[in-house]
Amino acid sequence: MKVSIIGGGGLVGSCAGFALQAGKIVREIVLVDVNQELCEGQALDLLHGAALTADQKIYAAPTQACADSDVIVITAGLRRKPDESRLDLINRNVALFRGILADLKKTGLKKEAIVFVVSNPVDVLTYLAIRELGLPPAQVIGLGTVLDTTRLRSMLAARLNVPPTQVQVTIFGEHGDSMVPIWSQAQIAGLPLDKYPGVNSTLVAEVEKKTRGSGAEVIKKKGGAGFAVGVSIADVVHAIALDQHRILPVSSLQSGAYGLRDVAISVPTVVGRKGVVGTIEVELWPREKIALQKSGEVLKETIAKVL
Repeated sequence: MKVSIIGGGGLVGSCAGFALQAGKIVREIVLVDVNQELCEGQALDLLHGAALTADQKIYAAPTQACADSDVIVITAGLRRKPDESRLDLINRNVALFRGILADLKKTGLKKEAIVFVVSNPVDVLTYLAIRELGLPPAQVIGLGTVLDTTRLRSMLAARLNVPPTQVQVTIFGEHGDSMVPIWSQAQIAGLPLDKYPGVNSTLVAEVEKKTRGSGAEVIKKKGGAGFAVGVSIADVVHAIALDQHRILPVSSLQSGAYGLRDVAISVPTVVGRKGVVGTIEVELWPREKIALQKSGEVLKETIAKVL
């Protein structure tokens, strides 16, 4: 499988490239970036470790390399300026993203290509890509709350001193302020979270609050997220490459799940080689379902303002 990463010279794109290299599953990794020299440097650095990882083709190339790619990961985006509003940042990123989509349409894509949006606001830009690329909606997905979910699981595991891989709790909704942690379904090694030793409402509230602020905390302390988002991207790409039909909280166009329609948002989504294979609805607490539907309305309001 050939994977192209638009924005591959940046922190997120290069970390995704490294995670895919370490994963040893995809055959070809292409980095694309407007900063060609930086992009070439990242590709060269990855190539230098190839003898210790996997037999993959790794190189930098212009956008035209996306034409025969199986998966196109879009990580390019702008960061917020001092005193800039969230809406102003969204407008700037929408303008940048439209340029990327125009380049992809000009280059042309494989009929079965999957476009995987990581750039923020990811749900808004996923919706825009679905609307403008002309691909079947199932072939356009966003990272959605995959990163938020792994942050929540990892931090809950640290608080409870349990293996992170045995923590099961998922976030639905917007990748943003209206995200909805689904505590009603949370488990530790198959055991109900609310029955697990040491778990109480105070601990749950503290972990949720820290998760909600974790992106801003990482930005403040090191300039931006890289490692966690990189492995999150690779996790989704591997599910596509191996046609795993894994259930992941990626962002995709909804047509009725939980009452959500005409919005790209995260719900339990079956992911395989064709992109979105289906969605799964599980029973939620009433307040969770209400919050999820509200999250959809928040996204629709943002879309109406910027698209």
